[in-house]
Amino acid sequence: MSGKSKTGLWLLPVCLLSSFSSLAQETEPEAFRLSDIVQGVTAPQEVSTTLLVFILLTALSLAPAILVMTTSFLRIIVVLGFLRQAMATQQSPPNQVLVGLALFLTAFIMAPTYQRVNNDALQPYIRGEIGQADALVRGLAPVRSFMFRQTNPKDLALFITIAKLGRPNTPDDVPTHVLVPAFVISELRIAFQIGFIIYIPFLIIDMMVASTLMAMGMMMLPPVFVSLPFKIIMFVLADGWYLLIGSLVRSFQ
Repeated sequence: MSGKSKTGLWLLPVCLLSSFSSLAQETEPEAFRLSDIVQGVTAPQEVSTTLLVFILLTALSLAPAILVMTTSFLRIIVVLGFLRQAMATQQSPPNQVLVGLALFLTAFIMAPTYQRVNNDALQPYIRGEIGQADALVRGLAPVRSFMFRQTNPKDLALFITIAKLGRPNTPDDVPTHVLVPAFVISELRIAFQIGFIIYIPFLIIDMMVASTLMAMGMMMLPPVFVSLPFKIIMFVLADGWYLLIGSLVRSFQ
């Protein structure tokens, strides 16, 4: 290969990079600047499709955290996990079933709250009666009210103290970033209390089966294999799903 051809090969990447850079500068659309997108917008209906897609993708990325940390989902999924461990049924019901059940129960429990969000914030904003700031405040109010009802005052006082805030006179004086962790801690405490109550009857069955097997000299047989059918039949005869789901839903009322 000649010296000129070698030099041409070395210059090829440089030429490509320079051409791509100049092409990007010449064809850079102004639509990617959010200030140009929303300029002159006076109503929600006038927001461009690009901005709506951007907002939708942002909301979807935060949706799992919002769902877990500000709704009844956390308590429900933890309690269902305790139930499966107490029964020692391994992966039955599977995770997909437990998560799906928790999601639908969360939708059922949170329906009145989100109906208020829709009536007080979303619909007036779509009609152009209120601005974005007012819609955000009105939309947070029902969610904050739900979290305040489920939050232990001791947990709320803990995070207020850590944040070095003054003693609040009204619930409106408590910032949302202080309320959310207090709500999560309270939900975990209640879920663990319910899990302890769930464990007791199944633990009694395990102890009875283990004592019976030891008395019969069958110490090599794992007690969990023998106690599992008795746990399942006891849970079915007691209508356990009815009692557990009913108690979980009523615990939020």
